[in-house]
Amino acid sequence: MNRHRVDSRGSLGPDDEVMPYSDDETDDELEVSSEEEQEEESRDPQPPEEARPSEMGWKVKANDRPYHQLPEFKKKVFLCFKKSRYSGNEIKTYKYNVLTFLPLNLYEQFKRVANLYFLALLILQIIPDISTLPWYTTLIPLVVVLGVTAIKDLVDDLARHRMDKEINNRKFLFSRWRNIQVGDVVRLKKNDFIPADILLLSSSNPNSLTYVETAELDGETNLKFKLGLRVTDEELQEVRQLAEFNALIECEEPNNRLDKFVGTMRWDGGHYPLGLDNMLLRGCTIRNTEVCQGLVIFAGADTKIMRNSGKTRFKRTKIDELMNYMVYTIFVLLILVAAGLAIGHSFWYQEIGMKAWYLFDGKDRSSSYRGFLSFWGYIIVLNTMVPISLYVSVEVIRLGQSKFINWDLQMYYAEKDTPAKARTTTLNEQLGQIEYIFSDKTGTLTQNVMQFKKCTIAGHSYGTEPLDFTQIEQTNNWSWNRQADKKFDFRDHSLVARVRSGKDKDANEFFKLLSLCHTVMVEHKDGDLVYQAASPDEGALVTAARNFGYVFLSRTQDTITIREMEQEKTYEMLALLDFNSDRKRMSIILRFPDGRIRLYCKGADTVIYERLSPNSRHKETTQSHLDVFANATLRTLCLSYKDISTAEYEAWSQKHTEAQLVMADRDAVLDRVYEQIESDLMLIGATAIEDKLQDGVPETIATLAKADIKIWVLTGDKKETAENIGYACSLLTDEMQIHYGEDVNEKLRLRQANRRNETQALRRGQKKPAEPFFPAPGKNALILTGGWLNEILYEKKKKRRRLRLRLHDELSLQIDFVDMACECEAVICCRVTPKQKGNVVSLVKKYKKAVTLSIGDGANDVNMIKSKDTRQLLLEDQASPALAASL
Repeated sequence: MNRHRVDSRGSLGPDDEVMPYSDDETDDELEVSSEEEQEEESRDPQPPEEARPSEMGWKVKANDRPYHQLPEFKKKVFLCFKKSRYSGNEIKTYKYNVLTFLPLNLYEQFKRVANLYFLALLILQIIPDISTLPWYTTLIPLVVVLGVTAIKDLVDDLARHRMDKEINNRKFLFSRWRNIQVGDVVRLKKNDFIPADILLLSSSNPNSLTYVETAELDGETNLKFKLGLRVTDEELQEVRQLAEFNALIECEEPNNRLDKFVGTMRWDGGHYPLGLDNMLLRGCTIRNTEVCQGLVIFAGADTKIMRNSGKTRFKRTKIDELMNYMVYTIFVLLILVAAGLAIGHSFWYQEIGMKAWYLFDGKDRSSSYRGFLSFWGYIIVLNTMVPISLYVSVEVIRLGQSKFINWDLQMYYAEKDTPAKARTTTLNEQLGQIEYIFSDKTGTLTQNVMQFKKCTIAGHSYGTEPLDFTQIEQTNNWSWNRQADKKFDFRDHSLVARVRSGKDKDANEFFKLLSLCHTVMVEHKDGDLVYQAASPDEGALVTAARNFGYVFLSRTQDTITIREMEQEKTYEMLALLDFNSDRKRMSIILRFPDGRIRLYCKGADTVIYERLSPNSRHKETTQSHLDVFANATLRTLCLSYKDISTAEYEAWSQKHTEAQLVMADRDAVLDRVYEQIESDLMLIGATAIEDKLQDGVPETIATLAKADIKIWVLTGDKKETAENIGYACSLLTDEMQIHYGEDVNEKLRLRQANRRNETQALRRGQKKPAEPFFPAPGKNALILTGGWLNEILYEKKKKRRRLRLRLHDELSLQIDFVDMACECEAVICCRVTPKQKGNVVSLVKKYKKAVTLSIGDGANDVNMIKSKDTRQLLLEDQASPALAASL
């Protein structure tokens, strides 16, 4: 497959592969003064300096509400009035209350020029010398128009009030959600919604294991698991023990980072590190766990899901803007007509009126003053030129359109028994004016259903499509493995034969790694194994190992038990180096039953290849297989291992323990420690997994392209995966030229330089029209990373990372970027956070003044959907208060 990619190796821009994906630093971390930036630019380029985060300022004392009311935890609200910095658990997503409804709603309505005009007209009619019609002739229609719109807005907001009330009054043991406060120790039961961001202490399952469903956070319906600390799980099972629990938690400030939590627990003289795996986040649901106990860390507006939801904004449609423009035009014509009549009246009175005795009104006024008064009188008399009823007509039409959408049988999804639902009557007519579509990938373009399709082991590729029906039957026969998943489909019998023979050590090591290097949990239901994975692709890999004879059976906090070809073995887990978006890999250090210590590592090919030993074999062959898999739009992972001596492990373990207790920059310190052990790896092979597209996605994108609608995909996935899906869904084609961040940097630099030259030419009276960024014929597409986008998204606020990227003329940089992106047929932004999604949409809205559509399926897409003036369509897999609140 011949795909055109721009070679930009000479570019000085940031490397997409090593750029951080998330913008999860706080504003203080990103703050760089202008003086510092100028100093840096004057010096030679240096490696990116790591910003130091603010100290842990959030302290939570268990079972001690008065502690959180101490003066040191107060914040100024207004003048000398202060309140606790710890929010209660009551949430508010509505726009109005009893006191603010009238002023706020009137303020929004008087943004419509016609309403403001008739208010001014009403004031004029009160003046006796001007009024030509009774004042109530204007007041009544104005009140009717304002009243109809206010009632519609009130109905919409009452729905938000009802939703808030329903959530805040959810029953919780013997109380309500709204009564929960930071520092409370709470008990949750199976199928309970999690009411706040809670530190997991213990549960009814072994090792404090707790399963949660995170559909409202990330749109994924697969279960994820959380683990409490061993010390709390062992000591905090009884009610008395929970009541006497008095630990102090020091952690990060409330933020919108769904993928990160850093803290430390101090209890009984010990210090224990806390991470995201120990947290139960609001918006999730407890599953497959009878009882669990936890400590409330963040409540209400401080929880991560509420921090991501943003404020409810008033969205004005293009029709509203058009009607305002029409009213402005009519009003100008009205003034011209009234002025002409007033001038005519002045001349008439000067020549005729003042000489006719029978027209004398007993008032000594000059003709010019009478003309001035008659001007306002004509404004009142001709008020019918301004169509105040037009707004009411449009509101009625919008209501009818929303009903037609709800009744549309062609938009009914029978599989989920879900009809289309217009959650707002304000934006319906915008659907026919869309110019840009911003879409999430996982769960929106794809089904988020992973299947193990192909693999490469020791330079041999497996997973070739069978040639005949007999071979299909043979490859799908797993009767030799009594614990195999009968739904698993791998169409290459040669690999099964190699594994069963036991003679191919590489193949056996390959599937042993898949069965051990993961964070999957297992349940036993009716004699069958049910895997609960944090991500669908990890579940697919463990299922593949299970079918090839390496069955993951159970795990504790210290051990993993598997069945290797009918022989059960238990491995001691010494350390788990978990996956994150910066590392792009995960590792596990195990002590084998025979005493050996081995590290298993799996991750993206770019990061694994950088850490391979010079003695590692099959690197070139495996890379060629990876290219084939990528062209087939499969998600790939490389697998490797390393044998570690006891002395090396003990020295490294001491550093690891110290790094876990660091308060500032813990993740960065841990990453440096991980780097020390994840080196000189030996390559085993690579996996290839398919993420199925939603039905009809390629056809839909092709149809939208014919309508000249530009599509942007905003996803948290890695660049390779996003690019492959782009080709699979026909968003990217072989004829397109793909431009990456480095090439974009070069073009932006060139445009900035040309602009400076044009500025000098303009001073000499020469004017040159702007040239396109891509003058060559053909279609273009951009693929950018979240780290690269930070330089664009935060430049106006001076909150910029210290990257190798050095761009000048900040005033026009964002405009140039948007112009370049909008010249392309497709844009893919990968490794982006929810906040970045919203910022990208706002950027296009700001500079293109276009109607945009945002599509998402989880609370991680709410920022994108709620971006200022964004025209939106929400595709839901299931009802979600967080998503519904976005409307």
